[in-house]
Amino acid sequence: MLEYSDIRVGKIILYEDEPCLVLENHVARTQQRKPQNQTKLRSLLSGRAYTATFHASDKAEEAEIAKRDVKFLYSKGNEFWFCDPTNPANRFKLDEKLLGNAVKYLKANENATALIWGEDEDEKIISVQVPVKMTFVVKDAPPSIKGASASGSGKQVTLENGIILTVPMFINAGEKIIVNTETGDYVERA
Repeated sequence: MLEYSDIRVGKIILYEDEPCLVLENHVARTQQRKPQNQTKLRSLLSGRAYTATFHASDKAEEAEIAKRDVKFLYSKGNEFWFCDPTNPANRFKLDEKLLGNAVKYLKANENATALIWGEDEDEKIISVQVPVKMTFVVKDAPPSIKGASASGSGKQVTLENGIILTVPMFINAGEKIIVNTETGDYVERA
């Protein structure tokens, strides 16, 4: 059980009998009232968004989520095929809606982490997480302008997976860069 103040961004709690990811939280302490934690939640089963307020006397049950490594194979339409890294014959497909933002960063034959909720026969994959930092090849980049890097501005490039990203002026096509998958920002050259 989590106290009201322990319900923070990134935690997965049970809310209305569904595992929900805490997207935002703010503990408000006013002079006249008791403190309360105002949260924004997203159901990992249905994708619905909730706003919930937890008071000092409230508790929330932390969802028991198991993590398992999976390997992304390929996508076909809205179907994304994965397998067990130790047994490639054990394949399964997941819907695009279930994957959320991770869909943009999936690379063929790369590992990801599946979040599993439920007991033995009722086990269900509710989400897939990609590593926080991933390496991508810059597919298309405008030419660098001499002296432009001093201004600190950036340029738009297209990565191998089709994402358009703002990077420093010195990055050229064909280079490998590291991207933060949580924020979608350029981190550094690989």
